[in-house]
Amino acid sequence: MALKIRLQRGGRTHTPHYRMVVAESAARRDGKFVEVLGTYEPKASRPENELKLKLDRVDYWIGVGAKPSDTCRTLINKVRRSQPAETEATAES
Repeated sequence: MALKIRLQRGGRTHTPHYRMVVAESAARRDGKFVEVLGTYEPKASRPENELKLKLDRVDYWIGVGAKPSDTCRTLINKVRRSQPAETEATAES
């Protein structure tokens, strides 16, 4: 059973909304999944609502052997880069 971390599309025409999920590699794109790891809304009205991930669960699944898709890897890295800046800003306050 090979696990993948990938995006599952939702929303409507010209207004996509994605869930980042862990699924078997043989499962269909919008089919069965094991766990929802977060959401990605490329056309969000606010930048802070665009991407929400549970990084602890992402790290767990990668540790277990799940392979992220190229797009998911990019989004995970984007969240990791933005997170230290937020924690430093709250520490200075």
